[in-house]
This record gives sequence, structure tokens and C-alpha cells, in this order.
Amino acid sequence: MVDVTSTSHPDHTDHGIAPLEARPQNSWARAIGSLIFVSRWLQAPLYLGLIVAQLVYVVVFMVELWHLIAEDVFGDITHIEEATIMLTVLGLIDVVMIANLLIMVIIGGYETFVSRINVDGHPDQPEWLSHVNANVLKVKLAMAIIGISSIHLLKTFIEVGGMTETAINTEDGEKYTPTGVLWQVVIHMVFIVSAVALAWIDKMSQSTAKAAHAAAQTSAH
Repeated sequence: MVDVTSTSHPDHTDHGIAPLEARPQNSWARAIGSLIFVSRWLQAPLYLGLIVAQLVYVVVFMVELWHLIAEDVFGDITHIEEATIMLTVLGLIDVVMIANLLIMVIIGGYETFVSRINVDGHPDQPEWLSHVNANVLKVKLAMAIIGISSIHLLKTFIEVGGMTETAINTEDGEKYTPTGVLWQVVIHMVFIVSAVALAWIDKMSQSTAKAAHAAAQTSAH
């Protein structure tokens, strides 16, 4: 009588075929893999360039702040227009939010795709840096874009005021039409829907990972 239990055992390796992951890589495969892994450093100059872009925004902010103080406030201190001040301040907030977006891309992108930043225990370490990954970074960037879009939309609402069915020209030469304002609102809503979709996908992926981890622990016991 032939014993068939040994041939049906999952750990049987009489055929001499080792698992795929156990096969050693040849020198060419290791060299190509190492080259691909090292190629991530090609992104480092991109993040350094974004630091330069952030410096440009610092200059833009200081120039706009000087215009606010020297022209809008002290240019004619007896006739300060609140709407003008508000629009200028919203422009400053817009610059700050874009700078925040840049710093998230610089730090989060470098940490995720290039190399770890050893700031553990540093008192100024960003709270989100401890659990940053590609999904978290995308959600945070989407939220930052929504904030920037909200500032632009609020500036538009303030400038158009009581716009009728015809177009309106602002003091700085910009022209607004009802159709243009409507499209700004539509684009803003698209940003919101996209951010909600990204957050939902991130939540679903986390739930799947937790379920797989729980199942693995259950099978281990």
C-alpha cells in the first residue's frame, strides 16, 4: 500500500524546487536593484529647489506686507478702506498657506521617498511626521489645496460684491463674470470631493491592513 500522506504534505520538497524568495539573486540583478534604490537620491535636488521656491515666497510676503503698511494704511491714513485691507491680508494668508504646502511637500516627500529625517525627540518635530506615508501626505496636500482655493474664492466674493448679470472690473484690473465665478465655485467643490475621496480611500486601506493584521494574529494563536 502506497503512503500518499507524505506527498500531500504542504512542506514536502521532494521535487527539489525551493521557494521563489529563497533563490539567490545573481550579480546583475543585485546591481540593478541597488542602482534603482540609489536613484531615489535624484529627487533630492528637487526638494532643494522647493526650498528656494519657499525663499521666493518669503520675499513675496515681505513685499506685500510692506505695500499693506506703506500704501494701504499709511498712504492715506484718514481714508483706510476695509475691503482693500481685507483683500491684502487674504493675499498674505494665501502666501502663507502656499508656504505651508511647500514645507509639507519638502519634508513629507523627502521622508517618504528619499531618506529618513532623524528628528525623533526634537521639540519642533511636526506632529504628522511621525506617521507620514504616501496616503497621509496626499490627504494633507489635498486639504492644503482646499484651504488655498477657499482663500481665492473668498477674495473673489469680496471683490465682486453685488455683481449683477454683467461683468465687473475691479480696481486692480481683474475682470469677473458670473460664469467665471460659477466655475471657481465648481472647481472648489471638485477639490473638496477629491479630498473626501482620498480620505475615504486612506481609511479603507487602513481598515484592510488592520483586518489582515488581526487575522494573522488569530491564525498564529
